[in-house]
Amino acid sequence: MSLTPEHLQTAAHTYGTPLYVYDAAELDAALARVRAAFGDARVYYAMKANPNLTLLRRLHAQGVGFECVSAGELARAAHIGAAGDRILVNGPAKTPGEYATGAELGATFILDREEEVRLLPPASRALVRVNPALNVSTHDHLATGAAGSKFGVTLEQVPRVLDALRAAGHTALGLHVHIGSAIRDAHDFTAAFHRLGDLRAHTGPLDVLDAGGGWGLGADLRGIAREARAAAATFGAQLWVEPGRYLVAQAGTLLTRVVGTKRTGRKFVLVDAGMTELLRPMLYGAQHPVTPLWDRSGSDTWDLAGPACESGDLLGRDLTLPDPHPGDLLAIYEAGAYGAAMSSNYLTRARPAEVLHDAGTWTVIRQRETPQDIWRAEENV
Repeated sequence: MSLTPEHLQTAAHTYGTPLYVYDAAELDAALARVRAAFGDARVYYAMKANPNLTLLRRLHAQGVGFECVSAGELARAAHIGAAGDRILVNGPAKTPGEYATGAELGATFILDREEEVRLLPPASRALVRVNPALNVSTHDHLATGAAGSKFGVTLEQVPRVLDALRAAGHTALGLHVHIGSAIRDAHDFTAAFHRLGDLRAHTGPLDVLDAGGGWGLGADLRGIAREARAAAATFGAQLWVEPGRYLVAQAGTLLTRVVGTKRTGRKFVLVDAGMTELLRPMLYGAQHPVTPLWDRSGSDTWDLAGPACESGDLLGRDLTLPDPHPGDLLAIYEAGAYGAAMSSNYLTRARPAEVLHDAGTWTVIRQRETPQDIWRAEENV
């Protein structure tokens, strides 16, 4: 990340906290790393990671497509001008409205269950999502390719589903696999690709292999890409990929100020951000790098506690920090994915502002909410 502590101090002073800040240079660099590794593979951004319109427009301008998993995400894609083969419609429980909107936009559908064949709009383009039945190196809530996961069709079902798509007048483009998010061991991808490759004798050649995303932030992209290209070549297929967190996580930082300290059975630094601003630590046990933006003598070990009346509202544990004072600023890194996207109005807390740093200029890309914004939909009903 190219933003310095001075940049972050300036942003917090100007726009208040809690605050999400994004570094445009890091967003561009992450996309460049993906393209350098995967070559001519088609890139679709998994919008759920961060759907901010300014970030979407930046990616759209660079030729990136979008993987959408809700009516709202489809509306965002259409709003920024994406259409046709730049949109994928995914999800295990698509609604009639999502099928209709996808058809209007000319999108490609990712079929998640055999029954979807009869639900697709006429003459749809479709990929079949395959569940490779693997245990992978991530949190259970992030594993989507395990045998007990709700996603995809079984390996045995794949040939039958492809045949059913063709018989119904659809274009069966190929296969899709996404085994989870924040995968720590790259060998998990190798195993998944090999299981797909074993289907070649039953499917024949295909036009597309969508290898999904889920790469850890420190992943060996070139190694994963090499395996993905080999799997695509097995089918004579074009390779597609769907990075989400990988593109935006390191571009985003959550800034929060110290409110005070407290000692019970543990020592706590109380801050003005919590589970309503960053849910991942509570939801997944995610550990984000935390840096104090003050320099003071003395240090101790602290838990970082948010303001919610929830025992699980902790943003970090066992952090070594210099002596904290009210008003001190903390930077919580790798927060650009599933940070602002999962923020909520629980406790009628206003979702934070979001700002983008691009070529030396700060731009507000989401206004800080007010209580009136939160309850506006409840008035005059």
